[in-house]
Formats: sequence, structure tokens, C-alpha cells
Amino acid sequence: MKSNALRQDTLAGVVVFLVALPLCLGIAQASGLPPFVGLLTGIIGGLLVTALSPSRFAVSGPAAGLVTIVVASVDALGSFSAFLFALVLAGVLQLAMGLLRAGRFITLVPGSVIKGMLAAIGLLLIMQQIPVAFGAVEESSLRAMFSGEFAFSLTSFAVAAGGLLLLWCWDSRSIKRLKSLGWIPGPLVAVVLGCAVSLVLIATAPHLLPALPRITLPEFGSFSDLLGELEGPDWMAWQNPAVYTVAITLALVASLETLLSQEALKKLRPQNPPPSPDKELVAQGVGNLFSGLVGAMPITAVIVRSSVNVSNGAQSKFSVLLQGVLLLVCGLWFGGFLSVIPLASLAAVLLYTGYKLATPRLFIEQFRAGPQQYVPFLTTVVGIIAFGMLVGIALGLVMQVALSIYYSHRNALQLARFDDHYVLRIHQNLTFLHNPRLQALLAKIPERSVVIVEHDNAHYFDPDVKAVLSEFAENAPQRGIELSQWPAK
Repeated sequence: MKSNALRQDTLAGVVVFLVALPLCLGIAQASGLPPFVGLLTGIIGGLLVTALSPSRFAVSGPAAGLVTIVVASVDALGSFSAFLFALVLAGVLQLAMGLLRAGRFITLVPGSVIKGMLAAIGLLLIMQQIPVAFGAVEESSLRAMFSGEFAFSLTSFAVAAGGLLLLWCWDSRSIKRLKSLGWIPGPLVAVVLGCAVSLVLIATAPHLLPALPRITLPEFGSFSDLLGELEGPDWMAWQNPAVYTVAITLALVASLETLLSQEALKKLRPQNPPPSPDKELVAQGVGNLFSGLVGAMPITAVIVRSSVNVSNGAQSKFSVLLQGVLLLVCGLWFGGFLSVIPLASLAAVLLYTGYKLATPRLFIEQFRAGPQQYVPFLTTVVGIIAFGMLVGIALGLVMQVALSIYYSHRNALQLARFDDHYVLRIHQNLTFLHNPRLQALLAKIPERSVVIVEHDNAHYFDPDVKAVLSEFAENAPQRGIELSQWPAK
């Protein structure tokens, strides 16, 4: 490796590490899991998945988009160990999809459903993190905030609000123009701000510390200590039918997010030849299989960290591997330092992430695109929030297919009038599904008319359509209707 490339990869790796660290901790915390689990997931994604991935720039690790699935799945299965068994199965499914070359089917998923999925994830993330920003130590719901048992913390709220304000300012054009600050990731600055508040309270007002909950990480003196903290899957969970639903959901959503991230990354930094989506699924499958075995979280390729890697000049996989090594070193020997990070700071990072996923501009764009876009989009959003990820995506797909068929069928047949002449234009092949529209148009043709049919673009009429056309042609002479270029007589 050339010295210039090594320098660029080293810088990119350090910056990606600084972005990944607070996100790994925050995503684990939001999932109701120890922050160390998020760190472990980032290590597996940064080392194992990167080594197997065909992409030179993709960064894999825990994703905010899977937080709601993890929370709901652990709750449905009753234990984290049962969830780990489902994660092992999800990894096997991803491996199978990669080996069966299913990656190419990502292009079949309509954009409205994908955007609806991302928006729903953002909204769920916001709903989940609001209680943490107000001082909740454990997982809590928005409804619980309005009960008499919820204890609001003004200190946590101030830290979260300050973090959100800082993140918003950090994304402004004025900050981005400053080269001395532009390379520093906003989430890191928000976390440092929270750490500063914690240290000030420790030194000046320790009695206020209970009002500012912080993360807790075990300290490891060696690899053996680390191995002692790992949790394995519950192999007896195979008897629970819900495990297989969770496994399929994890495999589909993780694969979808990974492949979408790869498509977006191609636009940021093209690779020649482009990375194989099937090989990427294999790499992700191995990563999730291993994560399930050692007690980590689901892994996907993440576009936020990947884009940071590219924008900071990464030249090879070395930058991603370096951030994985830095996460490992940080988890082994700097757990005490990380324990000063307030939960409210991580909540601010995740709230801002959720806002960017469900930005109002996205909803406005979908409405401006018309009902064929915003109806499946809203169906996906509402379906995911109300019924879960897999059902919501399925509802969005069904709605998109139904609308596509509806608009396709309306445009397949057109009837125009010129005095007593009627022109029936057939723009595509017709099946029995077109019969209602065809019969409705033919019923508009009065007696003693001339009907001209244009069907150069149609090469197939199924028997049901031919029957309708033949019946009209048989009755035409009795009604004084003259037919020209009739396709079936």
C-alpha cells in the first residue's frame, strides 16, 4: 500500500470510528441491551464482515433501522438468548439467499415502500427515544410518560435538547464550510458535550448525578474476561414458532437495508467491477450467524458510516478494518471512560437520526408525486407502526401492486369520440383483468356509430377478452354499428 493511500485510509478509519462509537452504544441502549453488545456488534461488522465483503468501502455494524425489530422480537420471544437463536437462523437464511443469487431481486422493491420503511423506522425511533431524553433509565413508552409513575429529569432533558441543537447546528452550511470543524462528526460532538456535563456534575454537584443516567460498560482486563460476558443462543427455542417469524423478518429487513446501502454507495464511489450483491449477502449472513452465536446484535451495511468513510478519502478496506480494531481496543481497555456518557446524549443522536429518516420533506415529496406514490408510502408507514416490520412492508407491496395494476389497466384502453366515429385505442396486451374496463367503454358506444380500433401495440388477447370482443361484433350489425380494424370477429 502506498504511503499516501495509507495516510488517507488511517484518517478515514479514525473518523469512522468516532462516528460508529456513539451509534453502536446508542443503538444497543435503544434496543434495551447492554451498550457493550452494540460495541461487540460493531467489532464483528468491522472485522469479520469487512474481511468477507466484496465492497472496499462499506461499513457494517448495528443499524438504527433494526432497533424496533430487536425490541419487539426480544419481547415476543421472552429472552435475549431466544432472540440470538433467531439471529443465527437469520444468518443462515442470508447465506442461503446469497448462494441462491437472490441479491438481484432488490430491484423489484418499489421506492415508495423503501421510503415508507425508512420513514416508519425514523418515527418509531423518535417515539422510543423521547422517554430516554426526559430521564427514563430503562425502556419506556410515550404513554408511560403521562402516568404518575414517570419521573421527569430536567437535567436529562437539558442534555438531550443541547445535543439536538448542536447536531442541528453541526449540519448547517456555516459549520460545513469550516474545514477545521467539518471533518469532526456531529454525533461525537454531542456525546462529548454530554460527557462534559457529567464531569462537571461529578466535580461540583454529585447529588444531581442520579438525574442524569449514564451508560454502564463492564471493564475487561483480558480476552478471557470479555468471553465471560458473552451470551449464547437458547438452542431449545426451536420449539417456539415465533422464532421463525423473527428470523425471516430479520433476514429480509437486514438484507434489504444492506443492499439498499450498497446501491447508494455505488453512487458515492463507483467500484469497477461493482460489488456482487450475492457475495455481500453471504458476508452479512456469516456476520449475523456469528453475532447470534456470541451474543451480539443484527448486522447490516450502514450507509451513514459508509458515506463518512468515502467522504474522508478511504482507498481500501484498511480504513474499515482499522475502525473495527479501534472499537475492540476501546471496549477492552476504555470501558470506564465510556461510562461517563449520559443516556440523554445517545438519545439526542438517535432522535436526530430518526428525524433524518422521517424528515417532513420526505412526506411532502411523496404527496407531490401523486397517489401512486404516497398511498403505498403511507400504507407502509402505518402498517409498520401498527403491525410490525414484515406485515407493514407486505401491505405496502400489495398496495403498490394494486395501484400499478389499476393505473396500468386504466391506460391500457382509451375511447375517443369524433362526431359519430369512435376510436378505441388498445395500448397493450389484454387479459381477463381488463374485461371490466373494456365492457364499460364498449357500453358507451351508441347505435349507428362507426368504431375504429387501433391495436398495433397489442399482440395478445386472452380468450375472455376475445369473447367480449366477439360478442360485441356479433351484435353490431343489429345496432347499426360499423366496425373497422376489429381485432376479433
